[in-house]
Parts: sequence; C-alpha cells; structure tokens
Amino acid sequence: MALDRITLSTFRNHRESRLDGSAHFNLLIGPNGAGKTNLLEALSLFAPGRGLRRAKLPDMAAMDGPGGFAISAALDPGDQGDPVVLGTGTDPQRPGRRIVQINGADSSAVSLGEWLSIGWLTPAMDGLFTDSAGARRRYMDRMALGIDPAHARYATRFEAALRERNRLLSDEREPEPPWLDAVEAQLAEAGAALAQGRARLVTQISRALALLPDQPFARPALAYLPGGPMDREALVRELARQRPRDRAAQRTLTGPHRDELEVTMAGKGVPAAHSSTGEQKAMLLAITLAHAELAANGRPSLLLLDEVAAHLDPVRRAALFERLRHGGSQIWLTGTELAPFSEIEGEAATWRVNGGRLERLD
Repeated sequence: MALDRITLSTFRNHRESRLDGSAHFNLLIGPNGAGKTNLLEALSLFAPGRGLRRAKLPDMAAMDGPGGFAISAALDPGDQGDPVVLGTGTDPQRPGRRIVQINGADSSAVSLGEWLSIGWLTPAMDGLFTDSAGARRRYMDRMALGIDPAHARYATRFEAALRERNRLLSDEREPEPPWLDAVEAQLAEAGAALAQGRARLVTQISRALALLPDQPFARPALAYLPGGPMDREALVRELARQRPRDRAAQRTLTGPHRDELEVTMAGKGVPAAHSSTGEQKAMLLAITLAHAELAANGRPSLLLLDEVAAHLDPVRRAALFERLRHGGSQIWLTGTELAPFSEIEGEAATWRVNGGRLERLD
C-alpha cells in the first residue's frame, strides 16, 4: 500500500473530500464530469511537475472557493519507516506558487520524487505518437523521473540555462564570449545528464518490453534519438562551434531540447504514428505497464489509469488486471460503471463519485 488518508480541499469540484482505507486496487466510479479524473489529478500532484493535466495552479482551485487548494495524504513507505504525511497546494494570496510540505515541514516539489513514484495513463495521451516531439520529450522525462528523482533537477537546470543562452543569442549586441562560455558550460552539464537519463530510460523500458509476451498487448520498439552530443565536453564544443548558426537563428539548435522518442510496432516495423488507433493505445499501455514495474522497484509507487478498462476487450482486460495484481504499484482506476471491474471488485476499495462528493461502496 502506498497512499491512504487522502484529503482534498477546494480542489476542482471537490469542496472537501476524503478517502480512507485504500487498497492495492482502488476504483473511482461515476458519470462523466463527476470528479473522478480530478481525484487522479490531485494524486498526480504528489510528483514533481504540473500533474497529469499540466494545468496552471490557479486553474486547479475550486471556482467557488477562496482561490487556493490543499491536498494531503499519508504515505506508507513499507519497511523503510513510519508513515510520512505529504501535502501540497496553493495559498489564496499567492495562487501561482506551489506549496509542498513533508511531515509539516516546508519542502520542494522536486523532493516529492524521492518519496513516491507516480505514473499515469489518460485518454488525453492517446495522441502521443502523433503529437509534437516536445510532448514525447515530456513523456520521457516524466517516466525518467519515476525511476530517478534527480532527473527533475537536470531538466530544471537545463531549461534555465537554455533560456539564458537563447536570450544572449537574440540580443542585438554580440554577447561576450566569456559569458557564453559560462552559460554553455552550465547548459552542457545539465544537458548531458538529461540526455543520459533519457537514454537509460529507453534502454530499461526496452528490456522490460522484451520480456513480455506478444499477446494480448502489442509490443512496441523504442529508440532514443538524441538532438546533440550526450557527453558534456562534446556538447560544450558543439555549442561553441555552432554559435554563428545559433546567433543567426536567435535560438539554440543543438541539445536535448531537440531529442525525439521513436516508437514502432515490434515485428512489423510500422511507426506508431502510422498504426491504427487501437494499436497505438495498446502500445501506450504496454509502455505504461513496463514503466510501472520499473518504478515500483525500490520506492512506493502509484499507477493512475483513467478510463482504461472500458476500452479493452474481456481478454485484454483480464490480462491487465492480472499484471496489475502482481505488480508493486498501488493502482487507481476510474470508470463510469462497475461492470468492467467485476474481476477485481472483491479485492478493491471502491468509491462512487458524483458532483465532487464521495460515497464508499465496500
């Protein structure tokens, strides 16, 4: 078990909600618009980043509330110690600033990744393979963070250095070489760590996928395509060499911000973007499950699955539940009715969600 005693205060359509007595499987049942995905989004905020919707903080606060929100939960770290109370939210006076507390002490969002690994799959991700390369880079980074909490720091430092270099390149005056040297050194250090983390992730996911049977889920093949040198010193040299070109473009054209994740259907060699909608969903689910197994190795782990079961046939649904049953993650699933979850209903904690209100069913 990972999270229990979960509370939401003025978050989205949840005025005051509490979930107690969680289990390995946790079901949130209710009509569309009831607040099920809002609950998953709240749980996703116990990870660094902007949550599963990538929403702005002020937009998460209840429209009829004071302007802020609060989320808390007790984390059971297993044999690693006593339960830890995690909290996050915003102050109505400063709704754009995220507050994070661990056992009541102020902390950072990045530190949440050291306590808990969280992954998710939502209907909004169905277009990942046809989306922009930036969306797939964010997808890689979120999965890498689930395995290595330090990945968030590399990404933050890289983005800060990239903004500074781009600012210097777009200045009307020629930037001073020593200043560019210093910025590029920071960019290369964080960029090399970021790229290496993504490469390790793809290697680990690929190994996990190779162990899976071909059926009933499609098996994707992953390839990491770096946007520049992955070695720090090599990246420093390349950035210096490309200054005239980047100065003309007024932006940096080499580095991990140009990376790509290539996904194809194993055995067929068909790019995921050209596969059928059903095959794309199956490949995305296979990657999600492989990552969840890696993320659950060593830390408490959550897997949030929004409206997944309803889109699977009975054979694939049974196979999904069997894999989740023996995995190390705590599972949270949503659905409009209980019927698709009949195989796990007896072992799941279940809540009916309606209008931001919760009713325990078991």
